[in-house]
Amino acid sequence: MIVFAIIGGVGLLVLLLSLVLGDLVEFGDGDVSGTSLGAGAVAFGSIGSIVTVNGLPIVWAYIASALFAALVVLGVQRLVSRLRETEDGTPYTVVGVSGVVTSTVVPNRSGEVSLDDPREMERRLAWADTEIPQGARITVVEQAGSRVKVVPA
Repeated sequence: MIVFAIIGGVGLLVLLLSLVLGDLVEFGDGDVSGTSLGAGAVAFGSIGSIVTVNGLPIVWAYIASALFAALVVLGVQRLVSRLRETEDGTPYTVVGVSGVVTSTVVPNRSGEVSLDDPREMERRLAWADTEIPQGARITVVEQAGSRVKVVPA
């Protein structure tokens, strides 16, 4: 059982490092990533420990662990590949987009605006140098994360 604990622990370390620092290990031009290998090692260690604790023969622990780890590696790698394909190449900016104030924007505090852009599904927090009443038309002049600075249109 100690073998499964060590492999699972190393897998958890690789998985955490891959999630925090990005994929440090890749094989075959991204065909197998550190994230999927770490997840597979965690699965191998977990299933092996479960089978061993339940008193089944050690050979079954290795067989079950290997099969489950292979499925996890394939599944996670497929998910990672799909996520990479959907990455946007350039950041999305809303500077210059117009909209309407949905909650009064007060200086030194924030309000809410709804922007007239098809990609904008929700309202954004907004700030301004002057008070802008609810219902007024605005234009975005600056963006800081998801918050926007607006001026009356």
